[in-house]
Amino acid sequence: MAGKKILVIGSSNTDMTVQTANLPLPGETVLGGVFTMGPGGKGANQAVAVKRLGGDVSFICKVGNDIFGDNAIAHYNREGIDTGGILRSEKPSGVALITVDAKAENCIVVASGANADFTEEDIEKCRPALESCGILLLQLEIPIPAVVKAAKIAHDAGATVVLNPAPAADLPDEIFRYISLFIPNETELARFSGVEIHCENCAKRAAKVMVGKGVRQIIVTMGGKGSLITDGENAVMVPARKVQAVDTTAAGDTYCGALCVALSEGKSLVEAAEFATAASALTVQKIGAQNSIPTRSEIQK
Repeated sequence: MAGKKILVIGSSNTDMTVQTANLPLPGETVLGGVFTMGPGGKGANQAVAVKRLGGDVSFICKVGNDIFGDNAIAHYNREGIDTGGILRSEKPSGVALITVDAKAENCIVVASGANADFTEEDIEKCRPALESCGILLLQLEIPIPAVVKAAKIAHDAGATVVLNPAPAADLPDEIFRYISLFIPNETELARFSGVEIHCENCAKRAAKVMVGKGVRQIIVTMGGKGSLITDGENAVMVPARKVQAVDTTAAGDTYCGALCVALSEGKSLVEAAEFATAASALTVQKIGAQNSIPTRSEIQK
């Protein structure tokens, strides 16, 4: 059941992964094993999650005029995502170079490319989409001024603005006035609030600081403990599903996308968090980023 229109603005990357027995030391060449290449980027992951879970979604990102950009757009179209607002850049498309060893330890280098070329002027081009969406979902893999401007336009138009502040970056206090729902993990919440988090009560205190900055509601994702929902006064803990995790890649992105889908369908924040928890529990049982994101039917089963 499609609900309010969801707009995701964020990053698009191509992930290139090599599995090897050991990570190389500086100056060392290691012969690797399996090479895989697939779509990634937090914005793209979240847009794919929204679509697979039944949401009405548009995705706006910036890719290069290269084969990686062409392949990315073709992939989003195959997923059924509205790609009419995707922008092209003279810079190359974003890529992530990932090496994974036999113990699942990894080294990642990201070349942001076109993602870093997302300007405030680009956001202005997106104004019609921002002013017509019901929910805007943002992350921090594109330049912060663009994120702030997008949040303000959507907020002023009456949309629900959802920010997943990852990867953590310095943010101007202005942005928190535009945020309807803030979804940090414990580390990110500690950074933005200045409160060290060792327990659930610490998270509640930190969340209250963020409410004081203007954020209306917060969901703190706390790994295996679950997620804490609070408006600074009242708090509810939604427990995590007990599953055997094999790879946590894209679990947070799946959670954010699923949450927005449930909210777009009129579910309460607690109901939405329960739905998102089920979705992310399925994600961690598969290896990879977007190929691990479940469909609505898989959740219903």
